[in-house]
Amino acid sequence: MENSRDLRKNVLKMRDGLTSLQREEKDRLVSHRFLELIQNIKSATIFLYVSFRSEVDTHGLIDNLLAEGKIVTVPLVSLQDRKMTAIRLLDTKTDLVPGYYGILEPRKELILERSVNHRDIDIVVLPGSVFDESGGRLGYGGGFYDRFLANEISPSATRIALAYDFQVRKKIAQESHDQPVDYIITEKRVIAGRSEIS
Repeated sequence: MENSRDLRKNVLKMRDGLTSLQREEKDRLVSHRFLELIQNIKSATIFLYVSFRSEVDTHGLIDNLLAEGKIVTVPLVSLQDRKMTAIRLLDTKTDLVPGYYGILEPRKELILERSVNHRDIDIVVLPGSVFDESGGRLGYGGGFYDRFLANEISPSATRIALAYDFQVRKKIAQESHDQPVDYIITEKRVIAGRSEIS
């Protein structure tokens, strides 16, 4: 089995190599599958990553969910505490500014008025580098989402990863701190544990 560091590096290189046209088509299919899936999940409050570089795009999804009247929250990262805080978004154009690594995140002053209790989150949508068909996930090495999933959210919250199909392997090596996901949505399929939904 390929070691995690090499696997992550190789898969991210493939992801970075997608053309904008390829990415746009794949993102459209992933978003469609995501919106179909969550119709069947209690989802008053949704926590989403704000996509960066070659990650599956969430900007359109965020706008779509806001238009549907969902409570949409996104992470504000604290490097000092090595944790994330869920902040409610109302308007992506005025609420988001470049933060950690240049990733768009909520303005820091919003932490006072729009922090959301993490136990109220129904769905967590997260990125990653590599996944497997049992819901295993490799992040980017910082551990922010693993700690968030392990310590902050309700055990009943649904964990959904967005990825391109080539990011999914049959089985990847997992460490004790690696947090699994309930669903992986790609442009080709929805993977739920060991079973797939066409």
